[in-house]
Amino acid sequence: MLRQRIITALIMAGLFLAAVAFLSQAWLALLIGVLVCLGGWEWSRLCGWEAKLSRGLYVLVLAAVMGFLYHYCQLGGTPEREQVQPVLGLACLWWSLALLWVKGYPGSAVFWRTRAMRNLMGLLVLAPAWMAAVYLVSFPRGGGLMVVMVLIVATADIGAYFSGKTWGRHKLAEVVSPKKTWEGFWGGMGASVVLAVLLWSQLPSQQAHVSLAAVLVVALATALSSVVGDLTVSMVKREAGVKDSGSLLPGHGGVLDRLDSLCGAAPVFALGLLLAGW
Repeated sequence: MLRQRIITALIMAGLFLAAVAFLSQAWLALLIGVLVCLGGWEWSRLCGWEAKLSRGLYVLVLAAVMGFLYHYCQLGGTPEREQVQPVLGLACLWWSLALLWVKGYPGSAVFWRTRAMRNLMGLLVLAPAWMAAVYLVSFPRGGGLMVVMVLIVATADIGAYFSGKTWGRHKLAEVVSPKKTWEGFWGGMGASVVLAVLLWSQLPSQQAHVSLAAVLVVALATALSSVVGDLTVSMVKREAGVKDSGSLLPGHGGVLDRLDSLCGAAPVFALGLLLAGW
């Protein structure tokens, strides 16, 4: 299983880098949108929708919300900070609420276990993440920033995996994700700190005003939000009684199982860059 996961991960990484390197902003936005809609298709099953028509309608609603954000934030042209920042702030506020629900699960399920609330949760998980990713691409060197965000999430995940496997004793959120430990969590955060220092040392001269403290805060906040994204989707899957959101990716489950951490990280990373003066 580990070998299959590694092979799939390498293929996905290669395709991602190729897309960032060769696709225009519009095509990259469309590609990310397709992936997010596939995640929406899988989320619809977690909401309790079984019929293909119902699941398809959910994806159409998700696409409509993404279209609204694309138009409102002017993502097809030059996005204005005054329009984008409040949306990113609300997305980060949503993830703060999700963290409280994860911490309080299973008791917190009384607030969100209805089909209507899970439908809304899916839109809040997926649509702002897509908007944040497309906004990142609009930055100068936006493709590189996308790679940095994914690198932070992957570093936190890898650091957590190996430190948890080596020293893991104390459960992080046993009811939601029994295999995650506090030792793994801190290992992931430590790996993110090392990466942040390396990234800061390689900042271009145009960004020399960005301090090491700011880079550390953005990297750690992004890593933490990726954990919250992972745990939130795990919580909904557990409530729905499923292990994986799908089976499209060998060794990785569904598309949503790969997007969950990135969905939590993207709005936080984008907002962090704005607040850091990028």
